[in-house]
Amino acid sequence: MSSQVFRSPRQGLRSRQAETLTKLLVAGDEELRSVGHEALTVRTVAARAGVSPATAYTYLASKNHLFAELFLGYLAEDAEHEASGADAVDRVRSVTRQMAQRLAAAPELAAAVTPALLSSDPDVERLRLRIGAEFVRRFSDALAGDETGDEAGDGNGDGDEELVEALTLAFSGALLQAGMGLLTYTEMGDRLDTVVATILRGNV
Repeated sequence: MSSQVFRSPRQGLRSRQAETLTKLLVAGDEELRSVGHEALTVRTVAARAGVSPATAYTYLASKNHLFAELFLGYLAEDAEHEASGADAVDRVRSVTRQMAQRLAAAPELAAAVTPALLSSDPDVERLRLRIGAEFVRRFSDALAGDETGDEAGDGNGDGDEELVEALTLAFSGALLQAGMGLLTYTEMGDRLDTVVATILRGNV
């Protein structure tokens, strides 16, 4: 994962604090790739980052918190990706396939993020909401139509909200199944093609 996504100071953090958090996230990504999510600890990440464990725990409450931060950062790297396709089904499929392909390209993070997002850690809960909001944004943009004026949904704002909710739930469920090892992330993208068509073709 590129460290570029970690270089912008987080809201409410002073410059030195943001720099320390960035070091921890970069070190966390490196440690995850090196030893995997089960062997990783906040202490080993602190050692790799060159900070004390006490300092590390100031920024990262747990390794699940770290994994959620890394996943949000990984999504942010791809935030400008635009949905493409001739109609709403194709555009939404381009979104689900892109996210599935990104997860397939980061197997260590993909393996770590599902159990992490199920954590009851308050810091994870906060990030889980932001991650869910990012899914909603991507599906909303895909349904919004393209510059030619193609419309998705039924022309009803409430209808579009219901479609976005259904798509977000479907994607989240597929993410859980892949995280449980019931299918690969590549298979997840393939399966979601059918799910997207099933959800949308009766509503567009």
